[in-house]
Amino acid sequence: MSPWSEKYRPKTYPDLKGQDFAIKKIKEFVSEFNLGKLTKKRVKKVIILHGPPGIGKTTLAHVFAKETNSEIFELNASDLRNRDKLQEILKPAMEQQSLTKKTKVILIDEVDGISATEKGGLLELLALIEKTEYPIIITANNIWDKKFNILRKKSEMVQLKEIEYKVIKDIMISILRKENKFISNEVLTSISTKAKGDIRAAINDLQTAAHASELTAEEFDERNKEIDIFNALRSIFKGKPSKEMLTTFDSVNMSIDEIILWIEENIPAEYQGEELAKAIQALANADLFKGRIYKQQYWRFLIYENIFLSYGISAAKKQAKTGYTSYKRPTRILKIWLNNQRTQKKKSIAEKYAQYVHINKKRAMQEFPIIKQIINSNKNIQRELKLSEEEIIYLETPVG
Repeated sequence: MSPWSEKYRPKTYPDLKGQDFAIKKIKEFVSEFNLGKLTKKRVKKVIILHGPPGIGKTTLAHVFAKETNSEIFELNASDLRNRDKLQEILKPAMEQQSLTKKTKVILIDEVDGISATEKGGLLELLALIEKTEYPIIITANNIWDKKFNILRKKSEMVQLKEIEYKVIKDIMISILRKENKFISNEVLTSISTKAKGDIRAAINDLQTAAHASELTAEEFDERNKEIDIFNALRSIFKGKPSKEMLTTFDSVNMSIDEIILWIEENIPAEYQGEELAKAIQALANADLFKGRIYKQQYWRFLIYENIFLSYGISAAKKQAKTGYTSYKRPTRILKIWLNNQRTQKKKSIAEKYAQYVHINKKRAMQEFPIIKQIINSNKNIQRELKLSEEEIIYLETPVG
């Protein structure tokens, strides 16, 4: 018996329910990539499809390849751990024409599976991206790890939407009709809501339910999965204030300081006028209690901080803004980080360069503007100096 999640995997654009925005963006990306090749105009060569598991990131890449009659060359995180393997496998794929199809796309699946210690392959991938003749599609559950800073700068970022439970339920009903099976409406609703947007998990539960003799709605466990900051923000900004909302940020793998910066950056995208003022005040109150916790070690104040960050901001609106909102990464995070690291990175790079060309560190610091241009002009120099990813980011970030 084959898994229904594979049997009914979408084959065409209309099959990809709820992802119209991502479909539009991937079409635009490849069109601009091809136009850039013709005009020699510099365009981004990578599109990153990111979002929680089970919402169709990899499927979208395969559907796009099928719809455009393109060969798809696929790698996953385990293939990125070895620099030599990338040179052996990926480099030829990026250069050679497809023998059987009209064109080609490169798919790198679940790139966030690379651990923090496996930087060699990631740096080699960044170098190969500069030379690719074909568009690259990358999928990731969480692309906001610091190790992907350079990759994000070189890529078009597209977040796939978490599938609404009503859409999941409609898909499951369609599958049941094709399989000539029946499940009660109560169980269907339970599966679709407890999947929390993971359509693959919902279909797997559906198959289990369809072949069981007796099942009740309570027999399906709610997915206890980590959510990303985008879905947490959407819950606060779009949802109605509720008691359950108080734990929204507990499932986000991010410090409270970063969460506050994300909220601060994106409140104006959702609220205006009096609602904006109320939301900003709730954020200020949360920050006030954060300060009291740090200063006085009064950890019982955490509950008030959570109330203002979640329920308080959500309750500031009379009615949620309709339509899809694309949330932005806070600019202050990068600015704060760069300011704190600027001197340290400059010294470490100057020291490595001084040792490599046999000059003293003081001279290297004095001539750093010229040294920076030299290093940026050739990726091989960065490799020879064994620069860290953070040092490369510092070199490639304009001073401003």
